[in-house]
Parts: sequence; C-alpha cells; structure tokens
Amino acid sequence: MFMLKQLAISLSVLSVSAAAAQTAPKFGQLIAPSDIAPWDISILPDGAGLPPGRGTATQGGIVYAAKCQACHGEKGSGGPNDRLVGGIGSLAPDKGPPVRTVGSYWPYATTFFDYVRRAMPFQETKTLSSDELYALTAYILHMNGIIGENDTMDSETLPKVKLPNRDGFVAFPRDR
Repeated sequence: MFMLKQLAISLSVLSVSAAAAQTAPKFGQLIAPSDIAPWDISILPDGAGLPPGRGTATQGGIVYAAKCQACHGEKGSGGPNDRLVGGIGSLAPDKGPPVRTVGSYWPYATTFFDYVRRAMPFQETKTLSSDELYALTAYILHMNGIIGENDTMDSETLPKVKLPNRDGFVAFPRDR
C-alpha cells in the first residue's frame, strides 16, 4: 500500500512538472551584438578596444586639477585616496614597505586607462571623454617619469608604453 501511494505521488508530481514546463512563461530574448557593444568597453593590455582620441600630459594636468586633485592630492600624492605617483623601485623586498602607484605597481598603461575610464572620477564615473582620458593618463605617466610632457598618448602610442613593473606579475594560464 505504501509503495502504491508513493508511486501515485511521484506520478502526479511528474505530470504537474510536465504541464508547468509546457505553460511556463518565456522570459527574456536573445541579445544582438549591437545591443552589447555599448557595454563592451574592455581594453586589453595590447591596446585592443582603445577608443579614438589623444592627449598630452600638459592637457592632462588641467583635467587632473579639475577632476582628480581633490582625492589624489596635488601632483598625484598627499590626497585622502591612493597615491598615483612615486614609489618606483619600492617593490623590491629590501626596500621596506612597497609604495603601489601607477608608476611602481601597474603592469600596463592600457590597464590604467581602462580603470580610470570605468571608475573615475569617483562620484561621476564614465564621464571623461576619450581625449580627457588619454590626456589624464599621459599626465600620470609623465608625473611618474615614464613619458615626456609633450608625448601624445592615443590608441597607437599608449600600448607601447612600458611601465617599470610590466614583468612583475605572473601570467595566469587559461584555456581559451
């Protein structure tokens, strides 16, 4: 008797499940690549994905003073938030505590550009134009002694900038 009761319950659960599967609402729709494009703003270390635009450190100093200095301090240090300038050579074990800045720690200039593009300015993310982003990146690179004041950063030149810690990270092997 117990087995028959259990079998009857199982059959009714299966029939309800089958009926629900046939009448279940269909949510969502396929998304077109053109709908994804505005959200796909990734920039790879080799520069793939960089937008058109250009800027110099001189232009970036103006952007920095207006939109970054309050948090990161004058000349990229001394503000309430992370330092952006200095610390080159401080990652060596015998140098004391490391000073992690764009110049000392980040491996790629394109990664810095990508981060600023997505996350800065803190209260107004994604508001900088491509020209402002290139100029601001040039300014920070110049303040770290990596490029000259009049060097132009754009989608061709930025990926060629070699930061001091480029080889300081271990690549994570992935199957693709």
